[in-house]
Amino acid sequence: MGEDGKRKTRRGKRGGDAKKQKDIEASTETVLPASLTAPSTEYTAPPMDSGDSLFYFDTGSKDENTMNVDKEDKISPASYGLVNPDLQSYLKNCETMLDDPKFESIEDRIIFVNNVYEEMKGFELQLTTDHEGSRILEKLFRISSEYQIRRFFSLMREDTIRLVIHRFSSHTIQTLLLLSAVALERGVHGETSDLAAGAEIEGEDEVRTKMPTFEELLLELVNTLTPQWAFLMANEYASHILRVLLLVLAGNPIEDQSNPKNSIKSKRSAKYVEDRNGEPINHPSLSIQRKIPDSLTDALDQLLKTTDSSINDLVARGFTTSRVGSPVLQQMLVLQSKKGTLEQPGSLLDKCLLNLVSDPTENARRDSALKLMIDDIVGSHFLQKVMELASPKLLQTLFERYFCGRLSVLSMHPISNFVVQSLLSNAKNERQLKTMIAEIQPSVGTLLFKQRPGVVRALLDSCIRLRAGSVEIMNALYSGLGISALDERKELINLLAFLMPYKEFVNADYDQLPFRIQGSLIIQLVLQLPGDGHEPIMNSFFAQAPDRMYSWCKDPSGSRIIEAIISSEHIPLATKRQVLDQYSNKYADLAVNKYGSHIVDACWKVSDMPYKEKIMIELIQREMLVQDSPFGRIVMRNCRVEQYKRRADEWRERERSLQKGKRMFKDIFDSSSTPNKRSDKKSKKSKK
Repeated sequence: MGEDGKRKTRRGKRGGDAKKQKDIEASTETVLPASLTAPSTEYTAPPMDSGDSLFYFDTGSKDENTMNVDKEDKISPASYGLVNPDLQSYLKNCETMLDDPKFESIEDRIIFVNNVYEEMKGFELQLTTDHEGSRILEKLFRISSEYQIRRFFSLMREDTIRLVIHRFSSHTIQTLLLLSAVALERGVHGETSDLAAGAEIEGEDEVRTKMPTFEELLLELVNTLTPQWAFLMANEYASHILRVLLLVLAGNPIEDQSNPKNSIKSKRSAKYVEDRNGEPINHPSLSIQRKIPDSLTDALDQLLKTTDSSINDLVARGFTTSRVGSPVLQQMLVLQSKKGTLEQPGSLLDKCLLNLVSDPTENARRDSALKLMIDDIVGSHFLQKVMELASPKLLQTLFERYFCGRLSVLSMHPISNFVVQSLLSNAKNERQLKTMIAEIQPSVGTLLFKQRPGVVRALLDSCIRLRAGSVEIMNALYSGLGISALDERKELINLLAFLMPYKEFVNADYDQLPFRIQGSLIIQLVLQLPGDGHEPIMNSFFAQAPDRMYSWCKDPSGSRIIEAIISSEHIPLATKRQVLDQYSNKYADLAVNKYGSHIVDACWKVSDMPYKEKIMIELIQREMLVQDSPFGRIVMRNCRVEQYKRRADEWRERERSLQKGKRMFKDIFDSSSTPNKRSDKKSKKSKK
């Protein structure tokens, strides 16, 4: 056969496959509403694999009140075809302006935004499912008016479920939800969009179409998503939207700027946005508790009630170990806890814990499942949240059934040790705390020296919170560090700072010992223990050579310890004065050091007027040295050295007024807390 024949054969074979594929597509074609039909070339979206499900949905159940996923009627992500190349090119050119939106006037910004919306009119849904288009839309929303955001939000109502599970449009909806939360907060305070009212008019001769309010849009979104809630929890794109929606409905903080771990976005998503000149929505209202309309509160109550009763036991247990569904499940438990419905028999938590709440009797199947959950990389996160939310009764049941007698072993496990930390840090009363300390005491040394000091820190947190167990936890530390005699306790601060047993420390070269961050954190917690709990650390501090403690001030971890000593509210002022005296004539040298400058600031805050002038004179005498250092200049500014040099009397008067204000506020706080303490004592006597 010649070359032409070969080509014909190949071409015919491919043509046959193409014809067969075309017939299959024609038989499974989905008819979209006319408003959603894309005017461009037909396009089949790439497969949106969400990973293997970690649990089994009972598709054979016919119970209408049970949420399940029917494998024969899968919901596919939205697809509206390819974006017009001319529109795509136009939006990419606009993106440069959106990355750095510096307009000469508000009118220029209004004109620019209106023109962009006019150009993409009729292609909005198509752009949400496009890789580049969805990203540009998110940037556009940040400078859009509230009317424009509501209009875009309302366009997505016709195909909400398929948009929510789409890889790209899900991010667009998440941004719209965040902006809705900001708008609701503005509405509560009687404010509106930061753009002028004229910015919301689509054209000069057009009449603005009445759009649903943000409240109405959110209510409709809740009604649409509720019947498919379990399915959406299992979807890797929709689950993020559910988390944001729950926080918006509850008015809870969404983005905690002070703690990136609490961010609603993953590290991968945040890095993607940063690499493409995107900025998160850092509006102040997203990091505080917000006021919301009563209708949204009622909608949230109904949502939690419906999902609580409709998600069956098998699905609920599956979500506890699902990377995708577990964060949503935890958020739902938090909201139920605030509403007082967390531990009701048959509740969502009861289903997740295999009916432990309603029937706490021994159950071999349940015990086996929960023990496996403790060691599971995802299930452990779920149990950490349960420990945080559990009542004293439920926590005691969990402790006695699954942790008592196993704390030492579980504490050394790379995964379950975090569950143990959550258990210890959430002890509900003094009796629970002391029981836990007694069990963990024999293994404190192993925990400190085998990279598990977080367990000890968790116990210290509970001691501080409950104001109990100080003696027991200190005895546990002495035992773990190998301190047996009273004179050996003088090295306590060194043993904790370097996390070394006493015998090894005695034979070690002190100058070669590295500070341990975890040890520094433990010392800082010990200094916060109630009553005289700080005295063992302070006695050990004063037993050291002053030059040795001075060297700590210039170390990243050591300086934190010294600063904690000076700033502690539990240490008397007379004791702090002894610490300050050790650094006399050394404040200038400390001021020019990166870490020592923080020590000078801490000393300044706790000093009285005569001692502040003593520090001031020392800084002025070595002013040239201090001014040459960037850290020294900050210290000079904080101490207001220039004002002291020009008008010392005014400087003294200002410092006196500041000290008077501090004392006044301290007296107010002390007087407000005294009645509570007295009432606590009376209640204890009455119980006795």
